[in-house]
Amino acid sequence: MRPLVLADFVGQEKIIGAGKILRLAVERDRVPSIIFWGPPGCGKTTLARIIANLTQAEFVPLSAVSSGVKDIRREAEAAAKRLQEGKKTIIFIDEIHRFNKGQQDALLPHVERGVITLIGATTENPSFEIISALLSRCRVFVLEKLTAAHIKKLAERALTKEPVLRSIKIAPDALQYLAEMSDGDARVALNALELAAQTSPLTPLLSKERGVIDKKIIEEALQKSLLYDKAGEEHYNIISALHKSMRGGNADAALYWLARMLEGGEDPLYIARRLIRFASEDIGIANSLALPQAVAAYQACHYIGMPECSVNLAQAVVYMAKSKKSNELYVAYGKAAADVKQYGALPVPLHIRNAPTKLMKELKYGKGYKYSPEYDYREEQEYLPPEIKNHKYFNL
Repeated sequence: MRPLVLADFVGQEKIIGAGKILRLAVERDRVPSIIFWGPPGCGKTTLARIIANLTQAEFVPLSAVSSGVKDIRREAEAAAKRLQEGKKTIIFIDEIHRFNKGQQDALLPHVERGVITLIGATTENPSFEIISALLSRCRVFVLEKLTAAHIKKLAERALTKEPVLRSIKIAPDALQYLAEMSDGDARVALNALELAAQTSPLTPLLSKERGVIDKKIIEEALQKSLLYDKAGEEHYNIISALHKSMRGGNADAALYWLARMLEGGEDPLYIARRLIRFASEDIGIANSLALPQAVAAYQACHYIGMPECSVNLAQAVVYMAKSKKSNELYVAYGKAAADVKQYGALPVPLHIRNAPTKLMKELKYGKGYKYSPEYDYREEQEYLPPEIKNHKYFNL
């Protein structure tokens, strides 16, 4: 099912569309080492294979789970020999975030010398999972979750091109349901389609042919709950309902919307992250314990998972709903951010600059600074750049 050229690749138009930098790099055979960061099933591996095919490079996949430093060195030596013969090597590492520091360090000299072109795929933020030395030598491309239209197109193509699926017919509403309920994951959609094809009932008269795949078969193949559509509009409607219920102080409604998400299969860590945001955006300094409560709920979800962590989230949700509210921090930061965009990078006033060296002191860094404790914290001193000297963000 994997395409071999960019024209057949579905999705990710923002990075491989006409005139985009990655597409130009591939077309000109000037591909740098790359980190593809995106959700499962969005095309990271497929895109890496297409790049190798179009640049006529040797494609060497390594498993971040089972491969070690010895494997990296072996493949790098083979790549060096190929390079002498005029052939490039792309080493593809899926789930590169699982590589430890030692394994990532082993890649460095080979990437730096251009012996290999590294393409790593990860679902995790590379800023936290990839060592800085390796990350600085790679170009990070962010891949987005596929849309329902993308999934539908991929499924339709599979039904016409894949031998095991060519004789299969699928009802229009079943195809649409598959596209919407796969949560942007092509792998989930195609696996479900294949399973549905294999398990669909035989037609009464033609025992070797399968019948039409209906929505019920797709539901069973996907094993998704009908209570909550993670891929559709309802996902955003319900998280919005939870947020607004807590903001309005209605603990009962907040618990209901929480249950709708959890019982429908939502990732509890996603909800916990939203609570952390809520604690600062809608409660802020009105209750300084709200943020630790939200962070604790996230940690509890991480430690014990579902279904046990549902009660931890329930505790946090009710706490947020019942807490005193204030959005002053949220509004104040918005004003400060607006000034940054309007005025740009204003220089730090000399008297509050850091002066760790003699040269900096000679340049009057830190000169005239009033050390607050020596003035009983009542000193008159300007901390903002002159251009925004009298700007007020926070009212307290």
